Amino acid sequence: MTHNYGIIGLMSGTSLDGLDIVYCDFKHERQEWQFELRAAKTIDYDDGMRLKLKKSIDLSALDLLKLNIDYGIWLGEKVNAFMQEFGVKADYVASHGHTVHHRPEEGITYQIGDGQQLANVTELTVICDFRSKDVSWGGQGAPLVPVGDKYLFSEYDFCLNLGGISNISFDQDGKRLAYDIGPANMILNYLATQIDLKYDEGGRMAISGVMNKSLFAELNDLSYYELPFPKSTGYEWFTESVIPLLESSDISTVDKLCTAVHHVSYSVAKDVKKFVSYGSQMLVTGGGAKNDFLIDCLRNYLTGSVSIHIPNNDIIEYKEAIVFGFLGALRLRNEVNCLKSVTGAKYDSSGGVIYKPS
Repeated sequence: MTHNYGIIGLMSGTSLDGLDIVYCDFKHERQEWQFELRAAKTIDYDDGMRLKLKKSIDLSALDLLKLNIDYGIWLGEKVNAFMQEFGVKADYVASHGHTVHHRPEEGITYQIGDGQQLANVTELTVICDFRSKDVSWGGQGAPLVPVGDKYLFSEYDFCLNLGGISNISFDQDGKRLAYDIGPANMILNYLATQIDLKYDEGGRMAISGVMNKSLFAELNDLSYYELPFPKSTGYEWFTESVIPLLESSDISTVDKLCTAVHHVSYSVAKDVKKFVSYGSQMLVTGGGAKNDFLIDCLRNYLTGSVSIHIPNNDIIEYKEAIVFGFLGALRLRNEVNCLKSVTGAKYDSSGGVIYKPS
């Protein structure tokens, strides 16, 4: 029997680039999943919204609840405009929300974007809050994309996402493993803003700098990298552990950018090389896949141990939003969309809260 799901997927990443919106048709037939990307768009955050999201980590409980409502309404308005622009009508919306607090070791994960407000504005059934159930079972609540890697991109041995955080997933001994490696665009964009850029397109500024061995070593020695997986990280760790190293260095911003690119690519290569076998293929997505200097450095640090595949631009840009749409489809079927082998939870689970328009 064939089942079809027309789902809008929403993703707002830690790099604060903007909101990714996709409309996908997911088809389940003969125990296999297929998808077709019908429409996709990134909505840049204006300066006001970007600042609100960036400062959300410091808000009082009441102000954070207000932002949760406002952001849910904002998401709904953007979904409606998206459907009108592309002439599509979805059956469901699957929303990641925007992560404000992620401290799984304390049982806390919080993504804003009120699901009921989103459902009311769009008049569609909404699936959101995908992480809380896993965290309640002692898991990291992240990463969640590996389920999509497993079913939608199974032809690759490794799936690497270079978003705000770099994360990777792969199969080992019949189990899907995945974890956050460390900062990627988060550190690069942080430095780019110091020279009045939203991001360093293609790594053009970074490649003009000089890698600083001292800062490179300090970044590589961060204790997070020695933690066993499963593990996940986020903006809180970045502000507490990475920014102080960047700010205490007296080298130029361009040299910091160059050093950061080397750090990101070195960290990824170091982990990947632990698990490669001859002929391994790695899919690379996320905004970092379009940073030519970063990809060149990654290839150099991998020393030919794995072949890097850069897909078409839609998959680079929108893979995470596509996968969150897929996680929504799995939740609607009450099927596993969060793997204990990935998150370290006691159980596999079908995460996500379902809201119907009132």
